[in-house]
Order: sequence, then structure tokens, then C-alpha cells
Amino acid sequence: MRALVDGWASGALAHNPLLAAVDREPALDRWYLRMRGEEKAAITVWLTLRPRTVHFETYFMPAPEERREACFEYLLRVNPRLYGWRFAVGAEDAVYLVGQLPLGALDEEELDRILGSAYEYSEQYFPAAMRIGYGSRFRR
Repeated sequence: MRALVDGWASGALAHNPLLAAVDREPALDRWYLRMRGEEKAAITVWLTLRPRTVHFETYFMPAPEERREACFEYLLRVNPRLYGWRFAVGAEDAVYLVGQLPLGALDEEELDRILGSAYEYSEQYFPAAMRIGYGSRFRR
């Protein structure tokens, strides 16, 4: 699986103009895929190989400072529309997009889907979530 991800990441970096960098942390079997965003300046996907699954996540936004319940409700209502990802609350109540697949399902097409959907969901839902959770500071 490591060779699959390494090969795919090299190709994606060479051919995907949105992908700015790929870093690997071999001791953790983790890759950091950093993309340039439009609504959100940068989107970094952490891709981690586990014994039976591949886990992926991206930091979406800090903990909402205003209208917390409304912000979390919005994200929970979005969850059923997402393919392979879900919104989750992590450390310090920050919001993440997270997902996982069985290792046997991992191939280049799935890696493309993981990266593309992380970009799409971050770009699509970030502005509204920030308007709800940071209304007095985030205006567009």
C-alpha cells in the first residue's frame, strides 16, 4: 500500500495544479497532501495507513465562537450529503472532515476521490459554516 500511495502522490503532485505539496511521515505511515483553496486558503489532507484501514482527515475550522449549536447543526445536516467523509468535532472542539476505507478498497481512483472530495467539501461548506460560527468577524 505504501508504494501505491507514494506513486499516486508523485503523479498527483506533477499533474494536479491544486496540489501544492506532498510530505510523508514514514514512522506513522502518514502522508500530508496540501492543496491551494479559493474559499479556504489551504486544505491539508492527512492520509494514514492503519492495519486494516486507510484513515483520512482534514482540519475544517476552529471551534465556533458564536452560534455554536447552529453551526454544529448545519454541519450535521450536511453529513448525509457527503460521500466517504463526515464532519466531526476533534481536539479543542475544532471541526474536522474525517473518513476511512478498508485497505482492500484503496486504489488510485479512490485516492483521487478522497483528495477531490476533501477539496470540494471544504470549498463548498466552509463559507457558510464560518458565517454561522464567526458571524461578527467573517463577512463575505
